[in-house]
Amino acid sequence: MALGLLAALAATPARADRCDDIANQLKNGIDGLSIGKTAAGVVYLSHPQAKALTLGCAAKNYANQLYARTDRKPKPAYLDLVAGAAAIIFTLPKDSMLTGVKRCMGKLNLFRADASSRYRRLDMRCTRNKTESTITISRGTDQ
Repeated sequence: MALGLLAALAATPARADRCDDIANQLKNGIDGLSIGKTAAGVVYLSHPQAKALTLGCAAKNYANQLYARTDRKPKPAYLDLVAGAAAIIFTLPKDSMLTGVKRCMGKLNLFRADASSRYRRLDMRCTRNKTESTITISRGTDQ
C-alpha cells in the first residue's frame, strides 16, 4: 500500500509556481519577450520596446503587478506590448486593456507628471519625468 502511494506521488509531475506559469504564458504570447531572473517575488522580463519590464507576483497588497518603463514619449508598439502583457496577466481582452493603458498615459501632460486611475477593477498608475515614462498595473488582493 505504501509502495503504491509512493509510486503514485512520484509519477505526478512537479507543478511550477503560479508566477512562473504567468511568465511562461507571457513568453509564449508576446514575440520578442524573454524571461530573466526571479528575485523576491519579481520576475524580470525584457523586450525591445521597453527599457524595463517586470512581473510582480502575489504579495501582501496585490495579487499580480505589471511594471513597464520606456522613453518619455511612449510609442504605440510599447502601449501594445503593455496592453498585451496585462491582458495575459489579468485575463482580460487586449483591446480593453489597450483602452485603459492609453487612458492612463493620456492623463500625463506638461503640468501633470503622475496619474492614477481604476479601470476594470485594476489599479493603474502612470508617471513621467524628464526622460522616462512608467506604468504600473496591479489588482488588489481583495478583488
